[in-house]
Amino acid sequence: MSRIGKQPIAIPAGVKANFANGVITVEGPKGKLSQAVHSNMIVEVGAAEITVSRPNDEKLNRSLHGLTRTLIANMVEGVTNGYTKELEISEGGYRAQMNGNTLVMNLGFSHDVKYDAPAGIKIEAPTPNKLVVSGADKQLVGQVAAEIRGKRPPEPYHGKGIKYSDEVIRHKAGKAGK
Repeated sequence: MSRIGKQPIAIPAGVKANFANGVITVEGPKGKLSQAVHSNMIVEVGAAEITVSRPNDEKLNRSLHGLTRTLIANMVEGVTNGYTKELEISEGGYRAQMNGNTLVMNLGFSHDVKYDAPAGIKIEAPTPNKLVVSGADKQLVGQVAAEIRGKRPPEPYHGKGIKYSDEVIRHKAGKAGK
């Protein structure tokens, strides 16, 4: 049996979960999330916990068991506490600022790079060199952070660019000279 899949998911106070027609919906203080569940998985929503089980030990069902449980646990965590990713803009005079719901970044191009935050995502720029992406959906927060980082990824020679706050850039030696 899956070690992760067999663990029940505790439902904290203030969070409501509902499973109907193959879709689980979790609603809490940070928002509302829905996820389609594979038809082979058996999801039972109780008063204080959610359990996920599988009908048999076929390879597909074994692989979906832990995945389904983790996706639902991430939804519960997201509507309860939310997720954040921090990005740093380093070196080169690059900077960013929020203009309404649009992130405007000066990244050394001949034009400003603009990024509109999707629904359910909040982008903050507390300083010109720091960005904080937050929201209830773990996958969407990670995707938005990756898209922003992709506008000017850190380069290995000087380390200039946008990087995650916990990312370590391995620097390369430049030309050997003579």
